[in-house]
Amino acid sequence: MGGDHGHGHPKYTVPDWRIYQVENCPELVQVQQALAAKGLKDPWLRNEVWRFNPKEFGTHGQRFRMFFFRGFKFGFGAFLLTIAAEKLFEKASPESHNNDHHH
Repeated sequence: MGGDHGHGHPKYTVPDWRIYQVENCPELVQVQQALAAKGLKDPWLRNEVWRFNPKEFGTHGQRFRMFFFRGFKFGFGAFLLTIAAEKLFEKASPESHNNDHHH
């Protein structure tokens, strides 16, 4: 259980908890200020800082683009390949696609 076990996987090191500070995250600073305005404080807010770390997850815009365009180049490539195959099939057997219904 746990450890490397010699399988070639790099050992994961847990980052020091002190690197995660609410002051380094503008989104959470706003939450902290909104709570303070109501006389409240969230002692666990620091546990959410890692989620907003651009080194780990990128910026909001980068995450947005990744979410919507993650498979775009492969999907577009498959689309073009399908169109090309369809055109080749039409050239190879034009009689099967004849839409003229002459009786």
